[in-house]
Amino acid sequence: MWHVLFGGRPAIVVGLFLAALLAPTARAQEMQFNQAQLVRSLLPTVVNITAHSEVSAKTATMTAAARQSNPSFEIKTAVGSGFVVDPSGVIATNWHVVDGAYEIFVTFSDGSRTKARVMGAARVIDIATLKVEAGHKLTAVRWGDSSKVQIADPVLAIGNPLGVGMSVTAGIVSALNRNIMDTPVDDFIQTDAPINHGNSGGPLFDEKGEVIGINAALVSPTTGSAGLGFAIPSNDARFIIDRLMHSSWVRPGWMGVKVQPVTPEIALGLRMRQPEGSIVGWVTDDGPADIAGIRAGDVILRLDDKAPSDDRALLREINMSPPGRTVRVGILRDGKEIEVPVTLAEWPKMDWEERDAPTKVEQPRVSIPRDLGLKVEPLTPELRAKNELALGWSGVLVSGVEQGTDAAQRGVKPGDVILQVGPAAVLSAEDVQRQVDRLREERQSIALLLILPKHARDDNPQFFPGPTWYAVRLDAE
Repeated sequence: MWHVLFGGRPAIVVGLFLAALLAPTARAQEMQFNQAQLVRSLLPTVVNITAHSEVSAKTATMTAAARQSNPSFEIKTAVGSGFVVDPSGVIATNWHVVDGAYEIFVTFSDGSRTKARVMGAARVIDIATLKVEAGHKLTAVRWGDSSKVQIADPVLAIGNPLGVGMSVTAGIVSALNRNIMDTPVDDFIQTDAPINHGNSGGPLFDEKGEVIGINAALVSPTTGSAGLGFAIPSNDARFIIDRLMHSSWVRPGWMGVKVQPVTPEIALGLRMRQPEGSIVGWVTDDGPADIAGIRAGDVILRLDDKAPSDDRALLREINMSPPGRTVRVGILRDGKEIEVPVTLAEWPKMDWEERDAPTKVEQPRVSIPRDLGLKVEPLTPELRAKNELALGWSGVLVSGVEQGTDAAQRGVKPGDVILQVGPAAVLSAEDVQRQVDRLREERQSIALLLILPKHARDDNPQFFPGPTWYAVRLDAE
């Protein structure tokens, strides 16, 4: 405790101490004032969105008046947010906000309301652009550079949570590069700024009032905000929106490969010095990679001169590239590095279509290859139908897994289909055994099995997980 002495030093110290306490308060008030000014300037750039969609397919061709007079018709109303990206009346939002809507309205911060139409969409990335005829130039946002965003940066979210109207929340950037939805381009900015249903499509602003993200998702154990909001980075969004200004539909760049990380076990099976790159699990017939000569088992190390940090970064680089771009793909094959030029194509509507049926091979019904602890059998038409397997997949069906084996521990399950053992395709138990024997002769302890898991047979081409490499240790002789 300081004792105040008239004319003495402690009085000066107390004064300085009080000044130090008051200074932060003054600065905080100034910051709040500046933030309020900033928000006022941003509100005209943000809109509330109301989208009406129909529940009954029978009324798809009805006019709006007919829909309203039809007692059996149920209208579904979705609410969301958006922001002006061009003064001519172009608004950005999430695709899921307006998906299936027959009527869309946007409401501005001054209360004015007008109809909007979908101008363009990039469904895989969950971005859409709307067009309104406001009769005057609108105030557009300023884009920020999401690559410069850092954890703990302050942010503002403006939107229409739960349809209550324009609302502002504040927080910080909690994390970067989040992958939560398992789409080809997940790289979300995570924020603790409260985000609820209805904030979707709204902007995430930085402290300068520049858009650094589009609020797109939340994770919560309840229906409300739990401080786990996720935004599409502005650099990704701007790239897509700029393309949507000239095209009504944008699909990502596409190479036609399914990849996975090279684990230490896979690296051992490939005799690599260390785990690096992404191993190719499947190549789509007649896709860009197939045309260029890339095949299953190749390890992609580089795109041009850049080494992606992981398989997600590799796919993002491909998906966020314009179709027609030629990339130099550095791959490792049979222990040698080679470079293959690949011209990317546009993401197809169906990139995992059924292929022609393979030649029928008569084999014994059930056989158990040594060393793997797996019971396998050839794929007959009956087994294909029973296991809902498309005709294009060739391999052997796993009908049993011995408990306690490495295959069981790695997650191999009955109903899975083994497509390859290492670089060799297999159509019978004998094929599997020959490859295992070869590995034994080469003193290998790991068998790389390319497996189409039973759970991975998905009709949705955008999120089809496809075949996966399993590094399975061979039983000791």
